[in-house]
Amino acid sequence: MKPLIMTCGDPCGIGPEIAVKAHEALGARAGFVWLGDPQHLPTGARWELVSAPDDAVAVEVGVLPVLRHAFPAPALPGAPDAANAAAVIEVIARAVGLVQDGAACGIVTCPINKGALKTGAGFAFPGHTEFLAELAGVRRVVMMLACDALRVVPVTIHIPLKDVPGTLTEAVLEETLRITHASLIRDFGVAAPRLAVAGLNPHAGEGGHMGQEDGTVIAPVLERLRAEGMVLNGPLPADTMFHAAARATYDAAVCMYHDQALIPIKTLDFAHGVNVTLGLPFVRTSPDHGTAYDIAGKGVADPSSLIAAVQMAQDMAGRRQ
Repeated sequence: MKPLIMTCGDPCGIGPEIAVKAHEALGARAGFVWLGDPQHLPTGARWELVSAPDDAVAVEVGVLPVLRHAFPAPALPGAPDAANAAAVIEVIARAVGLVQDGAACGIVTCPINKGALKTGAGFAFPGHTEFLAELAGVRRVVMMLACDALRVVPVTIHIPLKDVPGTLTEAVLEETLRITHASLIRDFGVAAPRLAVAGLNPHAGEGGHMGQEDGTVIAPVLERLRAEGMVLNGPLPADTMFHAAARATYDAAVCMYHDQALIPIKTLDFAHGVNVTLGLPFVRTSPDHGTAYDIAGKGVADPSSLIAAVQMAQDMAGRRQ
């Protein structure tokens, strides 16, 4: 199998540090090439330049293979530099090009700061997920957060809470459910996926007494897809979906908005959560945390989520191949 490409993310965050730590922890099982400027790697890190991803096989175990992408400025931990914003975006685009050309089996992205990219380079996307969809030429993708205990999918993602009811349409929900169902089969090896679907309102609307969307938007979609053979339970009150007994009844939970999905998974396993983009023509995972400017450069960042992202990407790529 071809190696993964790991993008550097914001070099002023913890990305370079956890990339080195993850590579050291995984050893011979690392299977990735780091794409970025080696001047941003921590002092003392062992790395070696490669000219192509395939050259990584000749690099000594424990030495990080690096595909160099020049940045215009050094990186001061904790202090994002607008001068480097365009290069951060270029690295993501270059990684997509490599995987589309067959030089890599997937992408693992280190954290970016969307605000810093918007300020420094006019980044026009809410986040990684939407930018990757644009690069791949895909109209609709789905964000999944996954760990051993739980998989969650938010139907609406990076929008204000007040905009969720208007954004939540039958078409958007149906597309999300179809992409999630297909990805569980293709990427996670779940032969007959069971999906639990949260309601939008408290108590899933309580028969219309606490909101209409659960009955007028969510329920009709579930009814149509059940008729096609999908196993769907809902709309369910979100406050009863995430205890251990409930989690045992489904393979993924589909939630209506960002925090409804992310609070339970980050509570259950903050250190090992993985962000997965479903619906892309290539594998993409990411650690489930941000740039952590407050601890960048201090040597204390935990690489557990990035390690889990590498392992999940390898498993997904293996199933696809």
